[in-house]
Amino acid sequence: MAYYSNKELEIKSAELRLKLLKYIKMANAGHTGGDLSCIDILNVLYNDVLNVSPDTFNDPGRNRYIQSKGHSVEALYVVLASKGFFPESDLETLSKYNSHFVGHPTRKVNGIEFNTGALGHGLSISAGIALAGKMDNMSYRVYTLLGDGELAEGSNWEAAMFASHNKLDNLVAIIDNNTLQITGKTAEVCNPYPVDERFRAFGWDVAFVDGHNIPELRNIFKEVPFTDGKPSLIIANTVKGKGVSFMENVAKWHHGVPDDREFSMAIDELEQNLETIKNSVYADNR
Repeated sequence: MAYYSNKELEIKSAELRLKLLKYIKMANAGHTGGDLSCIDILNVLYNDVLNVSPDTFNDPGRNRYIQSKGHSVEALYVVLASKGFFPESDLETLSKYNSHFVGHPTRKVNGIEFNTGALGHGLSISAGIALAGKMDNMSYRVYTLLGDGELAEGSNWEAAMFASHNKLDNLVAIIDNNTLQITGKTAEVCNPYPVDERFRAFGWDVAFVDGHNIPELRNIFKEVPFTDGKPSLIIANTVKGKGVSFMENVAKWHHGVPDDREFSMAIDELEQNLETIKNSVYADNR
């Protein structure tokens, strides 16, 4: 895996946000807010942690990534395209008739391990894969991304208990804790907080991280497993709609698509942010 500096990964995140908005607008469909909140996590996973590529995807020893919050699949698509799993131009068919690039992950798309999107299934699938790795004496790890609203699904807690019981320290769950879901604030719809105490009660070890801070994300992933014999949970505190000021912390952007004026405003803001990051790299290197 190529090594990237923190600034290079920050540039990648900024570029991925631009591509994300472009394809959501083109498709007139997508879960914009949640895509923007998890893109930094996916960027770090695929460029610093997983060591998965088109060449290694069929290797039995590969690390696995399962996107349990499958409705934010557009973020996964642009990351997979950037890693060469398929031509980026394929994303021009997003949500179009007969396209494999639909609104939830499907194994018909190269680089995707499992179909997901029915919320609450990803952690169970991941726990099963992690247990198989233990039984086969394999060294791979399994990473799964959940939404905070998804924790209302009871299957998550069955999987949490199962993972702890089987000492699956090769399992890493990440919560995209943007505190909003389709109908409003997660704490008001079906309160899962304090998430850390609940997972600890189920036998997990837990850490918090700023889900938009590239160095912090890189460091926390280097620390797993936090405790031998325990599954690890990373609670990534994020902002719904991160990077576009009028989308940030606004529930309607859970699955909102910008109109032409909003799209132009969003692109301008994201391009300015990209330019700012690039200029800071130049200044650091003088």
